[in-house]
Amino acid sequence: WSSGVPFLWGCQSESFFQAPGYGAVHFANEMLKDRNDSLDGKRCLILGSGKVARSVAKKLLEYGAIPLTFSDPSGYVYEPDGIDEGKLSTISSILSERGANVGRYVIASTTAQFNEPDSIFDIPCDLCFPCAAMYDVDEDAANKLIDNGCLGIIDGGRSVVTLDARKVLRKRGVMYAPHIASLTGSSIINGLGINVAGKETDELLATEIARVYKEIKSTAREFNTRGDLHAGATIAGFIRVANQMTSHGAV
Repeated sequence: WSSGVPFLWGCQSESFFQAPGYGAVHFANEMLKDRNDSLDGKRCLILGSGKVARSVAKKLLEYGAIPLTFSDPSGYVYEPDGIDEGKLSTISSILSERGANVGRYVIASTTAQFNEPDSIFDIPCDLCFPCAAMYDVDEDAANKLIDNGCLGIIDGGRSVVTLDARKVLRKRGVMYAPHIASLTGSSIINGLGINVAGKETDELLATEIARVYKEIKSTAREFNTRGDLHAGATIAGFIRVANQMTSHGAV
């Protein structure tokens, strides 16, 4: 399973299910730190409303960032002043009901907007965390996000940004964290055999994510793709696999 749990084995604790979302936010924090910036006060679009999306929102709040949206196939909800812990709890409660969609949240909120404006990508933001369907962010969406002030996109799902969109991000100098880098959280938790959620586990996850970020950044620079974390993560992954194969006698 690509999220880090081998078939018929692996921890299934709360910490494991939180790890992808928490890891993506920790990765975003490392990217911003590299620019002498932080997540504090950053307005963040979240695409999706599943466990990963809500874990992203929870961790963003802990960093002082401002989650703005959640979405699903029915549309999206937008809180102009942000989604705080109370609103996040309400959304989670709604979505725990079988068959419920995120649009029901507008009944519980006097400030939420549903499908306004027409496109979620028209909402001004600092960061975008796509955690929903594959290829959600295409070339047009990437340009809209950047035109509206977006500083970076951090994958919270797999292959959520198209190749053409990645080219736009690189050409326009916008930060991008591909899923092969940003979604290492569950693999880290699983690999370390951690099955207890808590502050210490999250601190360890943040430390490991910082190490992963530095390795990817260094690899990208070493192979003349400075700043391209997608290339850096791909090359670093290949080198790790190749080294393991060599250690086992493969050629």
